[in-house]
Amino acid sequence: MMNIHNNNKNKISYILLRILYNFDEFHKKTRCYGTDTPLFNAEIHMLTIIKENEGIHITGIADKLGVTKGAVSQIVNKLNKKGFIIKETNSHNLSKLSLSLTPKGEVAEANHQELHNTLDLMVQDIIKDASKDNIEFLKYFLNSFEERYRKLRDKD
Repeated sequence: MMNIHNNNKNKISYILLRILYNFDEFHKKTRCYGTDTPLFNAEIHMLTIIKENEGIHITGIADKLGVTKGAVSQIVNKLNKKGFIIKETNSHNLSKLSLSLTPKGEVAEANHQELHNTLDLMVQDIIKDASKDNIEFLKYFLNSFEERYRKLRDKD
């Protein structure tokens, strides 16, 4: 007779929870992204925003992320000290800073994008033989799961 753990290990909910746990563990780790300096998840994503919005200022980043300017300032200062970004006075508004990536920041951001590309290719390879209906169902399922999981998470 199987124990309860064996019965549960192939339930879809348990598979999803394992994936979420592993994904969370993966994202908690610092990575150097081809540089000599480790970056936290929030830092590498801040580099992406700066890369995609050259010259953006702290308020612009805060608005995009839906976080406080103080939180953005802390990460920006860390990225500046680590040598990933340049903070310059905005020529149009001297009370604001314009942010851009250093060559080191460009390397880290490019390697981060490569990680995303690898994940995209992995998914594409897994679903390459799936029917259009199966792919549409998978998208529906994942979007529905995300929405319901967010509601469950936000209950607390």
